[in-house]
Amino acid sequence: MTIGRSEIGKIASEYDPEKITIGVLGSHSAEEVGISAKAFGFPTVVVCQRGRESLYAKYNRHLFDHVILLDKFSDIVREDVQEELLKLNTIFIPNRSFSVYVGYDNIEGRFRIPIYGNRFLLRAEERNAPRNQYWLLEKAGIKVPKKFDRPEDIDRLVIVKVQQKRKPLERAFFYASSPEDYYRKAEDLIRKDIIDEEGLRRARIEEYVLGQKFNANFQGWALKDYFGDFDFLGFDDRKQTNLHGVLSLPAKDQLMLDVPIKNEEIGHYGLTMRESQKPLVYEAAERFRRVCEIEYPPGMIGLFALQGAVAYDADDPEQKRLAFYVFDVSPRVPGCPCVGPTSPEMRRLTLKYQGIIRRYGVDRIETPMDLPMIEIKYAAESGRLAEIVT
Repeated sequence: MTIGRSEIGKIASEYDPEKITIGVLGSHSAEEVGISAKAFGFPTVVVCQRGRESLYAKYNRHLFDHVILLDKFSDIVREDVQEELLKLNTIFIPNRSFSVYVGYDNIEGRFRIPIYGNRFLLRAEERNAPRNQYWLLEKAGIKVPKKFDRPEDIDRLVIVKVQQKRKPLERAFFYASSPEDYYRKAEDLIRKDIIDEEGLRRARIEEYVLGQKFNANFQGWALKDYFGDFDFLGFDDRKQTNLHGVLSLPAKDQLMLDVPIKNEEIGHYGLTMRESQKPLVYEAAERFRRVCEIEYPPGMIGLFALQGAVAYDADDPEQKRLAFYVFDVSPRVPGCPCVGPTSPEMRRLTLKYQGIIRRYGVDRIETPMDLPMIEIKYAAESGRLAEIVT
């Protein structure tokens, strides 16, 4: 049984609009949430797991007015914890750790705290879920890499997206160019206890897109009559352990290594795109927004990212045309604070929303997380909190 949006809307509408607290799970992008919330004058609460709390409860204690310490993250659905969050008038910001460690059944059926965003879209990030991100992308008509249903069908370079055995948040992607290559590498990873048979069975095999990677970051507005449909915030790409360590070696030294490659994200860096190709990214976001509104009403609220690459269009045999291929969606806070200081889009957004942010005592938009804070602030003061939460 799921919690209805009307129930959550009623809870949010009964909050004291002058005492809204921003809540987040103490992992992934909690620091980013705390910084933006404080910049906009919100009290904050972070829910931490014992043994993983030092960054928030010790080194960045100034960012959080309240710290709730639990034995495990999933205890956030305990009644006493939820009552504490409700008394604080908490609007919760979901991140990837929230999805993974609390679990979709708990989020959809037991967590009664108003979430800024669409709690039902979080599950679509999982590749084995029905109506998942790939289903949405294809339904939206967005270009995605060719998918292979069986290893025996591999006839080109592919990337195999498989979860790590002991780290549910991380993946142990590997590459293959033939069925024999696939089985050899898969068996090696299983033998080294990095993946297991179950993870391999659920893995996605798709063509490796030979192009520059761009993670395109957006803010989807709930109050479209005031803010518009969505805003583009900028691009980032990822640094991964141990992949980038291997890539930093000369080719002859790479060939001497016998270690499994792990695409385990450890950092982000910003980048820009040639302006002539930017419309490809805007069009993909618009298509994704429309299909989410139909399939997961009220649609994509808040920060999200379309992770992809720009490469020559496979449907253009003369290779005169480029296309934006999307191979991953983050239907929640992408967790890439580098976009703030490295993206020229931040200056444009400051100009666009200059009037409203100055009203809240803020001079400029510095990070993607500032955008959700603007909408929460405006919704609270205008009596529209029920419209931005699920």
